[in-house]
Amino acid sequence: MTDRTLAPLPAQPTILHWNLTPTRLYEESLRRSESHLVEGGALAVLTGQHTGRSANDKYIVRDALTDDAIAWGKVNQPMQPEQFAALRQRVMDGLSEREVYVQDLYAGAAPDYRLRVRVITEYAWHSLFVRNLFIVPPAAEQAEFIPDYTVIDLPSLTADPAQHGTQSGVFIALSLTEKLILIGGTQYAGEMKKSIFTVLNTLLPQRGVLPMHCSANIGAHGDTAVFFGLSGTGKTTLSADSSRTLIGDDEHGWDDRGVFNFEGGCYAKVIKLSPTAEPEIYRTTHSFGTVLENVDYDPVTGRVNLDSARYTENTRAAYDLAQIPNAQIDGLGGHPRNILMLTADAFGVLPPISRLTPEQAMVHFLSGYTAKVAGTEKGVTEPTATFSACFGAPFMSLHPTVYAQLLGQKIAQHDVRVWLVNTGWVGGGYGVGQRIAINHTRAMVRAALSGALDNVEYRTHPVFGLHMPTTCPAVPTDLLDPRTLWADPAAYDVAAHKLARMFADNFAKFAPHVTDEVRAAALMATTHA
Repeated sequence: MTDRTLAPLPAQPTILHWNLTPTRLYEESLRRSESHLVEGGALAVLTGQHTGRSANDKYIVRDALTDDAIAWGKVNQPMQPEQFAALRQRVMDGLSEREVYVQDLYAGAAPDYRLRVRVITEYAWHSLFVRNLFIVPPAAEQAEFIPDYTVIDLPSLTADPAQHGTQSGVFIALSLTEKLILIGGTQYAGEMKKSIFTVLNTLLPQRGVLPMHCSANIGAHGDTAVFFGLSGTGKTTLSADSSRTLIGDDEHGWDDRGVFNFEGGCYAKVIKLSPTAEPEIYRTTHSFGTVLENVDYDPVTGRVNLDSARYTENTRAAYDLAQIPNAQIDGLGGHPRNILMLTADAFGVLPPISRLTPEQAMVHFLSGYTAKVAGTEKGVTEPTATFSACFGAPFMSLHPTVYAQLLGQKIAQHDVRVWLVNTGWVGGGYGVGQRIAINHTRAMVRAALSGALDNVEYRTHPVFGLHMPTTCPAVPTDLLDPRTLWADPAAYDVAAHKLARMFADNFAKFAPHVTDEVRAAALMATTHA
C-alpha cells in the first residue's frame, strides 16, 4: 500500500497498491483467489464469460475533438459526452469502493512517440498482465510519473445501456478529450492493451508515424521484417524465429528512424502450441511471470494442457519480452527490408506465398483478408471469411486510406519487398482441405527474407494476378500452386472466382480514395471472376 493518490481523479480507492513487482502481484492474486499457480511457475487465470474481445462494446466519445477525425461506423461506435460523463461517475463511485492496483507504464519504445499510461485495475493479475505487456519505466521516472492517459478497468462493474448508451453491460469507452479509458463488465485482459493501441493509432499518423498491427524481427545482417496479420494468422509464431531477433509480436510504429515496438511483452495464442515447432513461446508457458489466460490445467498436479479448448480456442500467454532469449529488449529496429502480409485463407485458394507489386500491396493492405479464428471474438465458433482493413480495423480509428497512404510512401521510400503468405488451407476449403504445415510456412518465409526467392521463376495466378514462385527451398513444388492440390480443379476455379468477387465487393468502398494504379491492381483480381 502507498500513500500516493490518484489525483486529479475525484475518487480514491479504499486500498491502493502502486507499481507492485511480479512477485508481489503473484502474492496478491493468489491471496484474493483470482488465479492458480501451475507447473513451471506461470499464473493461470480464467476470464469467465468473455474469453475474447467484445468488439460490439467498444466506444469512442464523439465531441469537438473527434467529430471530424474518426471514421465512425460499426467499428468506431460513438458515445455522447453526457453518456460518458454518466459512465465516468459510475466508475468513480465503483473505484471508491474497491481495493485496486496501479501500474505506471510506457506504451511505445521510441522516446519521441511513447505514451505515459497509468493503468488502474480491480484485479491483481490484470496489473501483472499490463506490467508484462507494456514497458516498465526506470524507478526514477516512475517516481515522477505524470500520465498522458489513464485506464480504469473494473470487471465487476457493468454499464446501464439505457443511461450510458451501451449495447450491454460491457463497456470499453475511450475519451480522447479527457484522455481516459473506462473498461467494465469483462475480465478479458486484452481489452486494456488494445484500447491503448487505439489511442496510438489515432495520434501517431498526425505526426507522420505509421502504426501497424504487426509483429517484427531482425535478421543476422540487421534486416528488419514486418509481419501483418490478424489474430491467429501466425504473426507471433512466425516472428518468434530462433535465427532472428524478435522486436515484438503485435503492435509497432514506423517512423523516420525505423520500426519500434509499442509493447514490452507478448500476448501469444497458445492453443495446441508445439514445444518443437514453437519452442521459444512454449517455454514461456512454463515460466514464472507469465499469465496463462483460459488455459486448462490439472488442479491436482498443476500440469497445463495446451491442447485443451475446454474454456476457449483463444487461450493466451502474456509474458515479458525478456523471456524470449533472442529478443530486442529496447524494442527498436531499422526500416523494413521485407513486409509479409499473412492471411488464413478459409477458401483454400490463395497461394502459400506470392510476391506483390507495390500496387497489389496497397490492395491487400486495405482489404486485410483472412479468416477469423474460433474464439478470438465472442460468438465466433469456427473460421469465417472476413475483410479487416489494414489487418487491424477494430483498432484503427482513422479512415483506412490514411494508414495505406503512409504505408505506400514508406514502401516506396525504402524499396521494401512485399509478400502475401497464406497460413490457412490448401487442397480445399476449411473442413475439406488441410492447414498448411508450419514447417513449410517457415521455410517459405525464411526463403523470402534471405533473398532465396529473388531470382527464381514466377508465374502469375490467373484469377488474382499474384506472382507465385515455381520453386522454394525445403518446400514441395506442388504446394506452391494451390490449384494443383485440389482433387477437382474446376471446383478450385469456382472457389477462386467467388473469393475474387468478395475482394471486389469489399474494395469498392476504397476505390474512390486510391490512385488509378491501385484501382487497376484491384481490378486485376476480378477480370475473370
